[in-house]
Amino acid sequence: MTALPQKLHMSKSSLSHPGAIKAIGTAWLVAGTLDILAAFTQFYIKTGKGPAPIILKYIATGVFGADAMKGGTGMMLWGLVFHFLIALGCVLAFFWLYPNVQIMRANKWITAVVYGLLAWVVTTRLIVPLSLVKKSPFNLTSALIAMGILICMIGIPVTFIIGRYYDRK
Repeated sequence: MTALPQKLHMSKSSLSHPGAIKAIGTAWLVAGTLDILAAFTQFYIKTGKGPAPIILKYIATGVFGADAMKGGTGMMLWGLVFHFLIALGCVLAFFWLYPNVQIMRANKWITAVVYGLLAWVVTTRLIVPLSLVKKSPFNLTSALIAMGILICMIGIPVTFIIGRYYDRK
């Protein structure tokens, strides 16, 4: 296996640079929290029901299958853990990409939109198909809403928080 060019490695020094862990942590908690709150809000508006148990158990079905919906608080906690692990993956990927893909620095608003759309593609075309989540047929309206949520709740905060870190570095 060939090694990536030196420029594309996320070096230990980039993570040990003052403020890197704080920027990653802040972007992770902000994006993860905004995204789950958006899911809760969307579910409540659509159904009028309390969202937390259903949404969090649904996320847990990705690993535990349909039985997760029968679980209690433990299954909800697993759903929250999985949600925040996925959000952390999004943030770490962006943290690595931002200094290595020069065009990302040109316009943070365009970068935020593209990154939110990329998060949607990765979620719907990679994460969900590899999980045990029951797949539903494609719905354009639902897809556009999901894309908008990911642009606003993941793309924008991650782009501006991580971008600010690199701009100061």
